[in-house]
Amino acid sequence: MTRELPDQGYALEVDGRMKAEFATRDGAKAGGEELKRRFPNLLVRIYDAQTRTREEISLQGF
Repeated sequence: MTRELPDQGYALEVDGRMKAEFATRDGAKAGGEELKRRFPNLLVRIYDAQTRTREEISLQGF
């Protein structure tokens, strides 16, 4: 089962699949950074439903 792109808020995309939705960008970013710290090889991106853009999460300093 694949999740559809949300029409509002933010979502975490992990290796090309939508996994979780958030009301705020800060919440999505915090969740994405935690996931990236635990699993650094995953491709983790924040999807912004309003602008329909994605932003990759990278861990600075690693």
